[in-house]
Amino acid sequence: MSVLIVSIGDVTHSETFKYLFPLLCKGRGICGALGNDASWEAVVDVCRGTQDIRKVVQVLEQTAREILTLLQSVHQPSGFKEGPSKCAKAKELFCTVRTQLGELKNKFPVEQYYRFHEHWRFVLQRLAYLAAFEVYLESASLMTRDEVVQILGIELVGKKGFHLDVEDYLAGVLMMASELSCLAVNSITAGDNGRPLRISKELDSGFRLLNLKNDPLRKRYDGLKYDVEKIEVVYDLSIRGLTKE
Repeated sequence: MSVLIVSIGDVTHSETFKYLFPLLCKGRGICGALGNDASWEAVVDVCRGTQDIRKVVQVLEQTAREILTLLQSVHQPSGFKEGPSKCAKAKELFCTVRTQLGELKNKFPVEQYYRFHEHWRFVLQRLAYLAAFEVYLESASLMTRDEVVQILGIELVGKKGFHLDVEDYLAGVLMMASELSCLAVNSITAGDNGRPLRISKELDSGFRLLNLKNDPLRKRYDGLKYDVEKIEVVYDLSIRGLTKE
């Protein structure tokens, strides 16, 4: 497999490379997105735009990791008591996320959203999951897609600009299912025996009516069913008095 390493700034004015570069890019998604007859200038613009997008996405990923570390601390012994303060700090970080997403959506034309979608797809799913988890810790309820986009400061409909795709939203909520499974187990330790059943009902009823044909989502949904079964077992043990710790 050949490897293409290019510094756009070094080759912009190279006449020879202007002819070679489009040929080298074939099969790597650059000329494919623009067409095989794409001009040198168009190819350079796409490469520069992609580099700018990746830089913003890397910063977003770092902020998402900070929020994740913060919210996952609720699984610690003192986490339930510190939940409100953790959520307050997470909200402050979501303000940073909105600013970063604002920078990201200015890096490409609105109509080219799905051309570059793979660059931010995973981090956007993770942010949807973190937003949903933060709200659940506050209100013990699942978030709608409308509520998630309000927290992230993006659009609900693609025609209006940078938006949260339905599949990205569902993937994010399914990520949260594993987090809630851990929360259910830890809530028993904290003496909240009713939480596991409430979580089980929320998750099961929320996805029961969906007919998921997307393979990645289908696999995540299968994982959700195992999470629900795990929660139900924990609840059953708790009401039988078999969990003393």
